[in-house]
Amino acid sequence: MDDLFSDAVKALFTDHCTPAVVRAIEAGQQRAALWQALEDAGFADALVPESAGGAGLVLADVYPVLELCGSFALPVPLGETLLARGLMAHVGMAVPVGSVVFGTGHLAGDGLLHCAQVRCGTQADWVLVSCGGICRMLSAADAQVHLAGFCLDAQMSWPVSAWDAAQPVPGTHDLVTLQAALYAAQLAGALMAVFSRTLQYANDRQQFGKPIGKFQAIQHQLSVMSEHAFAARMAAQLGLRSEGQVPDRLRVAMAKARTSEAALEVADLSHSIHGAIGFTREFDLQLYTRRLHAWRQAAGSESYWHDVLGQALLDSPEPMSLELVRMLTDTVL
Repeated sequence: MDDLFSDAVKALFTDHCTPAVVRAIEAGQQRAALWQALEDAGFADALVPESAGGAGLVLADVYPVLELCGSFALPVPLGETLLARGLMAHVGMAVPVGSVVFGTGHLAGDGLLHCAQVRCGTQADWVLVSCGGICRMLSAADAQVHLAGFCLDAQMSWPVSAWDAAQPVPGTHDLVTLQAALYAAQLAGALMAVFSRTLQYANDRQQFGKPIGKFQAIQHQLSVMSEHAFAARMAAQLGLRSEGQVPDRLRVAMAKARTSEAALEVADLSHSIHGAIGFTREFDLQLYTRRLHAWRQAAGSESYWHDVLGQALLDSPEPMSLELVRMLTDTVL
């Protein structure tokens, strides 16, 4: 995380994605200034080939960007846009102007294509929708939009005619795996942010004449948080270990399962250490723990991805769990 690329992203987020900005966008204010700063910096085109005006990076290279999106509770879909532009550029399609999110749709009898929950859908210009094994890019401006779950998410619907008229995007049939890799990285960033903030609070908060972090019970809770946060970070990094635009499904399964599992534990322990102040809207902790809970379920919770790993183990000709672990954690590309 200490290279020039991640340092530049962190500096930009520090200046333009403060907790005040996150709160303002969550409250319905315009995202234009923040999004324009990201566009001007060129980070959304990191996976686009150099010949098409991008940076020509691969998935493993952009992990720090995706983790920082979580560390700063970024309220706009930079990660989704970055991944979508890279996919489309590599199959020879024009890169869309504006922000992109992912959605899973189904065609209903009412003549509409429905996406039940589009993560960060209220902040999107385009939605890359997967339906029946086909992906197509649809305009968010043409959708019927209703808020759903997390404050930035939306239920979105389009006329079937809009779906039929949109050009298929080849090579994007498994959006769920790609989205899970994204949220594993963002969860890792949010987990580290929650842990570091909680550690600082434990060192600053005085009780009975000394910091509460000096008490053995608090130290135990902090050590458990640390184990979860760092293990999740390692798993998320492995999940994006790919030299191409599409990650390995089993590595993503491991990454999303581990980060989602950690989200529950870290959020609970953090609020336990902070006490009542941690639940207040005015305190910044909730900006991150709400995302831990929302992102934990996005693109499949830990139980979904545990099933994927379990089925892969059962289907293997040599179903030994140790061999599967070795394969998934081998960092040689």
